[in-house]
Amino acid sequence: MSSGPSHADPAITKTYSYFSISGRTAEDLDSELARRGPQTGSAGFRHPGATEIKFGGDITYHESEGSCAVGDVNVTLKTKIILPRWKNRRRAENGLALIWDTLAADIKRHEERHAEIARQHARDLEKALLALPPARNCAILEREVGMVSRRIIDEHDRDQLRFDMVEARNFEERMMRLLKYRSRASQ
Repeated sequence: MSSGPSHADPAITKTYSYFSISGRTAEDLDSELARRGPQTGSAGFRHPGATEIKFGGDITYHESEGSCAVGDVNVTLKTKIILPRWKNRRRAENGLALIWDTLAADIKRHEERHAEIARQHARDLEKALLALPPARNCAILEREVGMVSRRIIDEHDRDQLRFDMVEARNFEERMMRLLKYRSRASQ
């Protein structure tokens, strides 16, 4: 039997939700995404997809003989991926359907990557909390837990922003490459 801290992998859940758009032209679809897409951030901009991320969990402490150590660590992560669904796709021309399918797949891939970045940081957070050495008392250790948690959440936020910046720079080139590939595959 082990007397050290116990843990399991972070408790991670991922759900999906969809918002409907309609349209018969690429301009219609673009307008619908801008009008109906999920709002992200405090600026209220709408996006073609989004990933809501919520970290949580709990930690126990074991105090004995002038020291306090981390006991159980249970990090939780809830991700909700919000994606568009085109209502009248079946009535669209093949060219527009190809563009939509390519765009929708890219939106899903992008949001899934946001969820994966969050999962990696949830695992990193749990490992970092479990690795904290004992402190003289639990108040000191609780402050350390807070500092480690803030540092990893800040790293998570920077990694998410960095990913979005790279994706935005490469969007047009990536879409053209994907469209060429898909149009060849459908011939």
